[in-house]
Amino acid sequence: KRAVDTVYEQIKNGKNIYTYGPIVNNEEVVKDLDRKGVRVLESEEELMGLSGGSVIIRAHGVPKKIYRIMRERNLECIDATCPFVKRIHGIVERESAKGYHIVVVGNAGHPEVEGIVGWCGGTVTVLRDESEAENFEPPAGKKVCVVAQTTFNYNKFHNIVEILEKKGYN
Repeated sequence: KRAVDTVYEQIKNGKNIYTYGPIVNNEEVVKDLDRKGVRVLESEEELMGLSGGSVIIRAHGVPKKIYRIMRERNLECIDATCPFVKRIHGIVERESAKGYHIVVVGNAGHPEVEGIVGWCGGTVTVLRDESEAENFEPPAGKKVCVVAQTTFNYNKFHNIVEILEKKGYN
């Protein structure tokens, strides 16, 4: 709701408005925004092709490099990333800088997970199920930091964390 409200508020300003990826996973909302002139950018190439306008970061967040591209292109960045997702970005950025191997529990192709991975400065692994957790081995000598996609099934997350704990990871 917060992200969608942000876009509707920006429409009132009469500028060229873009979202980096669909603002939320709701086709009807995205279609309505399209009718109001909001364009969805699907790639870095599209972003780099802009010469002006406002780009609203979707609720799922984006990799850190997208912010850099917007700064370099002098585009107005309006960040509508979910605060819970933003918090995870901060955790993985901080912990990867300390040398931790980041484990993201979630679906690798999901935009939120792609965004989280894009904030990791070091090694990262995405685990989506218990069998991947059973086969996981971090790089030698690395401590592990585990985070999850915010919409990932809690019970499945808990099972994966238990597997990692049984393997002796702190």
